[in-house]
Amino acid sequence: MENKNYFTELNNINVSDKTEKKNGLTYLSWAWAWGEVKKLHPTANYTIYERETEFGPVNYFTDGNTAWVKTGVTIEDVEHIEELPVMDFKNKSIPLDNITSFDVNKTIQRSLTKALARHGLGLYIYAGEDLPEEEAIKKADEEQIKKIKELVPEENMKALIKYYKIDKLEDITYEDAKALIERKTNVNGKDSKH
Repeated sequence: MENKNYFTELNNINVSDKTEKKNGLTYLSWAWAWGEVKKLHPTANYTIYERETEFGPVNYFTDGNTAWVKTGVTIEDVEHIEELPVMDFKNKSIPLDNITSFDVNKTIQRSLTKALARHGLGLYIYAGEDLPEEEAIKKADEEQIKKIKELVPEENMKALIKYYKIDKLEDITYEDAKALIERKTNVNGKDSKH
C-alpha cells in the first residue's frame, strides 16, 4: 500500500474559518492547527529551541538590539524550523529591553504555527491565498461552468458537449465555448457554414 503524501494531506485542509486578521496579516489559531496535526499524525512533536545564558536557558535569541524565537515541528521524521522576530502589535521588532515573557510566548505560538505551515497546514495563507489549492481549483471550475452556462443557451449545451467530445462542462474552457458560439455552432454540433 502506497503512503499518502502527508504534505498534500495537510495542505488540502481548509483553515480559512480558523483565521483572524490583525494589522493586515492573517493569523491561524495555533491550538487548532496543532490539534489538527496531532489528530492526523499522533507522533508529531515540536521543539522550542533555547540558548544558554549565565542565568540558565532562555527561549529566545538576540543580537543585543532585538530578539527572535526558533521553533521546529517534526512530522514523520521531517523537521521544519521557523525563526520569527519578537514583534509588537504593529509588527515591528520590539527593542530587547522592552521584551516581556508574554511577548516571547506569543511569538513562540506564532512561530510553531508557521512551522506547521511549512509542513502544509495553512501554507496557502502565507502565500496570500484565500483557499487551499484543491478548493481554489474547484471554485475556479464552478465559476467557469457558471460563465459557460450564461454564454451557451440551454438548448445548445448538449451540442457543445458532443462537439468537444467531453463528459462534463468542467472539461472545456470558457474561451473554447465562446469560440464555438462565435462560429455559430448549431444544435447538431456542426458549423452553420457547412
